[in-house]
Amino acid sequence: MPQPEQNVKNHARFDPMFHGFLTFGALILLGFSIYALVKQPDGIGAMRLFGMVWAILLMLKTRLYALKVQDRIIRLEERLRLAQLLPDATRARVGELSERQLIALRFASDGEVAALAQQGLDGKWDQKQIKQAIQTWRPDYWRV
Repeated sequence: MPQPEQNVKNHARFDPMFHGFLTFGALILLGFSIYALVKQPDGIGAMRLFGMVWAILLMLKTRLYALKVQDRIIRLEERLRLAQLLPDATRARVGELSERQLIALRFASDGEVAALAQQGLDGKWDQKQIKQAIQTWRPDYWRV
């Protein structure tokens, strides 16, 4: 099934397995564990609740680690792209761009990335301002 054209309003990705099934299921199991512990306070119930909190934290941390790795890869890709596309004076300042700015620039086309990077450097535009200024959106369908 083809994906809709990506833009600033719809580029956030919804993963039904994580945002739906896993999160909803974890909250149901957590609620059940709390209910069971209140109904019958004992060591087994406390361990069940501890296990659910542990599993939820594990699920969230695993997701955050994957996102951090993706952010690092995007940072590297954008630095390489900017090294090819920016004029010499601006290229020397790429290190001043924040991680969030670099991640936002990945959506900009090659033709407009230099001007947006300059705005990010000079005007200290944040991620949201950079994304909103993009005229030709370069989609990223791979991020989870």
